[in-house]
Amino acid sequence: MKHLFYTLSLALILFSCKTETKPEVKTETKVEADTTKKKVEVKTKTYPENLTKVFNAHGGVDLWKSMKSLEYTQDKPDGKEVTITDLNNRKALLESENYTIGFDGTKPWFLNKTGKEFKGYDPKFGYNLMFYFYTMPFILSDDGIKFSEAEALVFEGVTYPGIKISYDNGVGATPEDIYVLYYNAETFKMEWLGYTVNFVPGIDTKELHFRRYSDWQDVNGLLLPKTITGYGFKDDKPTTPKTPNTFTDVKITKMAPEASQFVKPEKATFVE
Repeated sequence: MKHLFYTLSLALILFSCKTETKPEVKTETKVEADTTKKKVEVKTKTYPENLTKVFNAHGGVDLWKSMKSLEYTQDKPDGKEVTITDLNNRKALLESENYTIGFDGTKPWFLNKTGKEFKGYDPKFGYNLMFYFYTMPFILSDDGIKFSEAEALVFEGVTYPGIKISYDNGVGATPEDIYVLYYNAETFKMEWLGYTVNFVPGIDTKELHFRRYSDWQDVNGLLLPKTITGYGFKDDKPTTPKTPNTFTDVKITKMAPEASQFVKPEKATFVE
């Protein structure tokens, strides 16, 4: 997920887990309604039971996969930043008064509108950094992901069961990243995310950082975050909360976004 961002100082180690498993693929046999009675194989992806319950608590993975466009707005120090993502191909556009960051499906690009030094997160990773945080837990339905149980998180006397997420080699920019989703044992709603980061120099790549998901909003039948709060951490445990990231004007629809907006403008530069 390769995926998390400079501004939020990502990093982490995972709890010891049990047997790692990939999503199984069940094969169903259907018979076409013609005289040839030809058999057609239909592959249906399945997930661990506890993860499926988490998906269902947030609206269901089938509804998520029917969506084609996601948009949200965040308040940044220099103004509002609007993010639009094509959910089918993950092309992205982050639009702000002072800059634009995009991903055309192959390469990220950057446009500085002020001429001043840009001190934000690296556009190479920044185009989808918050996207991966924001689209939890549904982003975990992507291909190339392996699941296993993780040691539960205990915080302020409450125990949150955990699901460890790792990646096949070659999946994403940093397949060595690890995530742990912690959920409410009664409601199965996601409560915490632990994660490691492997692209930020000087950070312990085995240490778990944390974000808390405690404020959800219903958008077209899906529970999506209204706020995500980063936490300090010590010994793979969250400590004290930081300033939350707040998401407004959230839109998720079954209509694909206009493809031309993801194309690099003439004045922008590709980021290597």
